[in-house]
Amino acid sequence: MKTFCIASLLAILSAPVLADVQIDEPWVRATVAQQKASGAFMTLTASKDARLVEAASPVAGVVEIHEMTMENQIMRMRRVEAVDMPAGEPVTLAPGGHHVMLMELGAPLSEGDEVALTLTVEYADGTRESIKVAAPVRSLTHRPSGGHGRHMH
Repeated sequence: MKTFCIASLLAILSAPVLADVQIDEPWVRATVAQQKASGAFMTLTASKDARLVEAASPVAGVVEIHEMTMENQIMRMRRVEAVDMPAGEPVTLAPGGHHVMLMELGAPLSEGDEVALTLTVEYADGTRESIKVAAPVRSLTHRPSGGHGRHMH
């Protein structure tokens, strides 16, 4: 039995490990009655080159990765296929830039609630990892502090 346990431990320790993606300060903007969309925001730092390629949440019928850009003095939002995450460089998903768009919300999101998100990250070698995130709902006027908050892997 002891040999089996040692062999099992060695197998686990020698197995290839996907690089962690550090997630700082995840949050979702609260909604008002009848509002059917909101945004999820956070800072992502991958330890090796990766891309955020997908997001999902049980609170929304549709979840997409979006970016906002200024075109001819007009702010435009559009869906993007992925957000690049160069190794070691923080990538901020924030209001006015890249973010996770939650659409077809089943119910209003109130300050103090928590939204479950699943982010799918694709690494340069083609492997994918699903990362669970619990994002607190913040007020309509919330602005991120810019510091480091909760870390999830």
